[in-house]
Parts: sequence; structure tokens; C-alpha cells
Amino acid sequence: MESSSPRYSLQRTMIVYFLLIGFASLLVGVEFILETQKSGLREELLSNFEKYSKNEIGRDAVFAPIDKLRSKAVLMIVIILCVMIIVLTMFIKNITGPLQHIIEVAKDISGGDLSHTVTVHSENELAELGKVINEMSSNLQEIILLSKQMCSSGNDFVDNTEFMLEQESLGPEEVAKVGEEIGRLKEEIGMLSEVIEYFNFYTVEKS
Repeated sequence: MESSSPRYSLQRTMIVYFLLIGFASLLVGVEFILETQKSGLREELLSNFEKYSKNEIGRDAVFAPIDKLRSKAVLMIVIILCVMIIVLTMFIKNITGPLQHIIEVAKDISGGDLSHTVTVHSENELAELGKVINEMSSNLQEIILLSKQMCSSGNDFVDNTEFMLEQESLGPEEVAKVGEEIGRLKEEIGMLSEVIEYFNFYTVEKS
């Protein structure tokens, strides 16, 4: 199996997503702080209060700068929400969706259905996980196929042997045929044993 170059691409993707949200929040926060710290805002409010005290402007006009600041704050919140929606959509498309697909295929495989394969259109750890699951499914299919062949050969050998034993006497040809069947069965059992040797099984150590 070839080593994949984007070994930590999924981790980098998650970091980029969080950095995007953090950067947008930081920009909005800094912009809001700068707006509230402007001397012009205070001077405009003081000027409006003076004009209001002299009945030069109405009550609503006094708080016009605050209303303007509130509108800007609402716009900043909308920007943050847009960024969060974009990041969430990318997260679902690139991570959550493929992960759910892998889980569903793994459940099918664990239930005995080996006809499904994992398909992840990306170059990250999820794609590597999909390849591993596909290889595991392929190996299981090979083992099952060998087991079926061995079972079929064993059943044929038993049937042929029983038929020959029902005869009153076995001639040299029948004995040779039984020997051939035994040799073929041993060969298939040996192939299956070689495949099984590649696997490590869970064992419980006795105390």
C-alpha cells in the first residue's frame, strides 16, 4: 500500500475551518471596538445632546449615531453567520458526509454484505480509511471463496468415498481416485491455512 502524502490533511482542514471562523469573529470584534472607541462618535453624541437640550433636534436624532452603530453590528453578525454557514457546508461535504458513507458501508460489511465498497472523492485520511475497508472486504471475499471451494471439494470427496465404500470391493482405480481426491483436498486446505496464517486473532490470556 502506497504511503499517502497528505498524511495530516484532515487535521489541517479542521484547523483551517476553525481559523476561518476565528478570523471572521476577530475582524468583527476589532471593527466594533474601533467604532465604539472613535472620538468622533462621542463628540457627535455630545453635540446631539446639546442640540436636543436647545430643542434644535428631535429625540430620535440624538441617538442616530448609536442606531448607525447598531446597524453596523447587525451587519457584522450577518457576516459571521455567513462565514459559519459556509464553513459548516464545507465541513459536511468534506468530512461528515464521507464519514457517514464509510460508517454505512462498514455496517453492511459487518452484517455480511461484501458487495459494497467505500468511495471517497478526496485525498485525506478518510480516503485512506475507505481504501483500508475496501481491502479488508476484498480479503474477506477471497477467504470466503476459498472456504466455499474447500467445502464443496470436501462434500464431493465424502460423497465419492461413501459411494465407493458401498461397493463390495475397491479396485486399484477406485483406490487411486480416492488418493487423488485426498491430495486435492489437502492442497485446498493448505491454501486456506496459508491465508489464515496472515491474520492475528484475538486471544484471551489465561491467568
